[in-house]
Amino acid sequence: MSRSSLAQKSIATLILVAFLGIYSCKQGPKDSAEENTTEEVAVEATKPDIKLSLAQWSIHKMIFEEGVDPYTFAEKANEWGFEGLEYVSALYYEELQAADFSEEAMNNWVEKSKAESEKYGLANLLIMVDGQGDIAVTDEAERTKAVENHYKWVDAAAALGCHSIRVNLNGSMDPEVWMPASVAGLTQLATYAKDKNINIIVENHGGPSSNAQLLAEVMEKVGMDNCGTLPDFGNFCIKRAEGDYYSSECVEEYDKYKGVKELMPYAKGVSAKSYNFDENGNETVIDFERIMDTVVASGYEGFVGVEYEGSELSEEEGILATKALLEKVLE
Repeated sequence: MSRSSLAQKSIATLILVAFLGIYSCKQGPKDSAEENTTEEVAVEATKPDIKLSLAQWSIHKMIFEEGVDPYTFAEKANEWGFEGLEYVSALYYEELQAADFSEEAMNNWVEKSKAESEKYGLANLLIMVDGQGDIAVTDEAERTKAVENHYKWVDAAAALGCHSIRVNLNGSMDPEVWMPASVAGLTQLATYAKDKNINIIVENHGGPSSNAQLLAEVMEKVGMDNCGTLPDFGNFCIKRAEGDYYSSECVEEYDKYKGVKELMPYAKGVSAKSYNFDENGNETVIDFERIMDTVVASGYEGFVGVEYEGSELSEEEGILATKALLEKVLE
């Protein structure tokens, strides 16, 4: 081949290489962008559908100490950016007890609460019921009376559009006595609530109920679809100095991370308890990222309720700090 032919061939080769290089450069970023988009879609598809609700207990000081009207609950929750409401029965007892929990008084409570929730476009989720008797007490007649005291709250939850009422399993401190009584009380109450499409959910809330392994065993023994748990991040005290349920100093606590993991298979709600925060906005007692990883890993989708119970921040500040932390760990 002549020198001229070689030169022409070399030039042609260089042009081809350059063209392929330009084409490759143009295609590279496009392929990468497509891959990134695919990954983003996959992440979005697996992201849990979790919304935030406000537990009314978070404003109990405003109500009890400052005289704030409990019927402003929906207004405040809306102002703070929440989507759902978790009512606390005891915050209305001054009004309801004065009327001896009459049907008229209960209907009035439902109507006023429902009107407020609809006004602000918020979902009514559950009612935390306290002070209606011990549904895990050993005495059968006393237990039946306590269970029946909860019927009006099942009816109220159904009328309000909630999915659950939260109950306490107060009774004996002896697990061997407490467990069969708990199963009996929950079965009776859940049977009544089933036809109303209402769940009976139990919070780890003192005594044997704060031992998550025992509470999970109760759920298994009851074995009803409308009976479940409301895992609370902070209520895992299983032994107090004076042997009571709530008032004296806690001397032994169940592992909260283990406890939430054990309760999540039965969860129909989640209570994000918080106390205080450091300068970075992290909760000082509970590792929210770790505990929310457990919630998400369980496959739970639904509402997580903010329940601020601290002392250093005001209730509003604490509520907003808890909400911001949850939003950060759920990003």
